[in-house]
Amino acid sequence: MYFLPLIIFLVIIILISAIFIVKQQTAAIIERFGRFQSIRQSGLQFKIPLVDRIAGKLSLKIQQLDVLVETKTLDDVFVRLKVSVQYKVIKDKVYDAFYKLDYPHDQITSYVFDVVRAEVPKMKLDDVFVKKDDIAIAVKSELNDAMIEYGYDIIKTLVTDIDPDSQVKEAMNRINAAEREKIAAQYEGDAQRILIVEKAKAEAESKRLQGQGIADQRREIARGLEESVEVLNKVGINSQEASALIVVTQHYDTLQSIGEETNSNLILLPNSPQAGSNMLNDMVASFAASNQIGEAMKKAKDKKKDGDA
Repeated sequence: MYFLPLIIFLVIIILISAIFIVKQQTAAIIERFGRFQSIRQSGLQFKIPLVDRIAGKLSLKIQQLDVLVETKTLDDVFVRLKVSVQYKVIKDKVYDAFYKLDYPHDQITSYVFDVVRAEVPKMKLDDVFVKKDDIAIAVKSELNDAMIEYGYDIIKTLVTDIDPDSQVKEAMNRINAAEREKIAAQYEGDAQRILIVEKAKAEAESKRLQGQGIADQRREIARGLEESVEVLNKVGINSQEASALIVVTQHYDTLQSIGEETNSNLILLPNSPQAGSNMLNDMVASFAASNQIGEAMKKAKDKKKDGDA
């Protein structure tokens, strides 16, 4: 009777040790007396107490391993690359993943180092940035061929960081800054050139319009003079007298326009009223004399034509 509770307690312990739970996306490896027995998937599982044991568990989830590799490029620049490898255990090859490979992380790291140090030295630094996807594809291809035998599937490889030496980065930044300044200077030069061309076009157009205005003004003045002469002829004033009268009128109009300006200085020579009147009379007389000379030359020309005939 004294040993019954102890026996019951031992039976309960044995039954509890026979039951175990495997989590989702996990595989448990069962060994019997040190030899592989079976692989148990997620859920409630049983094993023989004291005979079977859980040798280990493997996660079937996608895992990521980050590998930092330092190598040299074709143009002798040392650069550090961070390669992220996403992998998982193949569900049907849990046995190979557990028993064939002790340290999968070390194995994957070795292959990454080997591929990166074989590919990057073929490229210049600029090409490493441009062709980082090619490096990732090469790593994935090499890893897949090697790790599939051990029950691991390489899902994706990514080159997540490229870090050249600090002095190289500073030099690249200076080159980039100089290139941008060069482009900015070119744009500024183009803008100045366009401004000068447009200004010259505007000035040329302004002068053209100004010349056209002056020509129109002179044309209208001539038309007005012609009409004025015709009006004066109708009242018995001949062309020469009319021309002299128009000149005198324009003379006084000019004097009036100058006098309207408050900041202008006017000098009249000669300065006596008598002399001014004589000057106007001289102008009229000169127009008359010119008319007489013109009539005489016309008559002489007509006589010559008649003599030749």
